[in-house]
Amino acid sequence: QFRLVESGGDSVQTGGSLRVSCSASGFTFSNYRMRWYRQAPGKERELVAAISSDGARANYADSLKGRFTISRDNAKNTVYLQMNSLAPEDTAVYYCNTIGPSGNAYWGQGTQVTVSS
Repeated sequence: QFRLVESGGDSVQTGGSLRVSCSASGFTFSNYRMRWYRQAPGKERELVAAISSDGARANYADSLKGRFTISRDNAKNTVYLQMNSLAPEDTAVYYCNTIGPSGNAYWGQGTQVTVSS
């Protein structure tokens, strides 16, 4: 079964950096595009970044381009999100996601990122 577990969330100061991780199991990780989403309180869940199965291509929400970097290590079945120049508006629960067979979406439990002034 598809399983995704996020980690690395923390409380950081404005301008700081943080890397969150998502460990995957239960499927052939290297065959799947991976995504990071985030959800702030009272807000819709929004796509942050996506990365191709081989890690060669990535895309980002326009507002985050240049600050956030998605990467993956297929040998470790892990996808990362490096977040730089963090601002309070980045405070959210960050989730990793993939789309499995039949279009089913799989989610981790999320990891909390809090950015304080």
